[in-house]
Amino acid sequence: MEKRVSKRIPANAVLSFPCCQSFRYGTATNISEKGIMIQTEPCFPMSSRLNVFISSGKEILKVPVRIARIVKKGNHYKGIAVEVVGLPKKYQE
Repeated sequence: MEKRVSKRIPANAVLSFPCCQSFRYGTATNISEKGIMIQTEPCFPMSSRLNVFISSGKEILKVPVRIARIVKKGNHYKGIAVEVVGLPKKYQE
């Protein structure tokens, strides 16, 4: 029995997000209808809300997210898992 509502799709997409009056970059390693796993060093506390910018090739998608989990392996941060919140319908395709 699968516990996930949405299937994860492997990805390798560069994205950006605002942090400390500049932009940080990361790589989306998988994407689902409900969230994105981003390989990056976190700079926000849990439950923070922010916008992630992803290029679709035709336009820049502005995706509102909430940090759901910070991934750490040993003493090193590996990434953040974000939950998509309030995604506009035109992006859901």
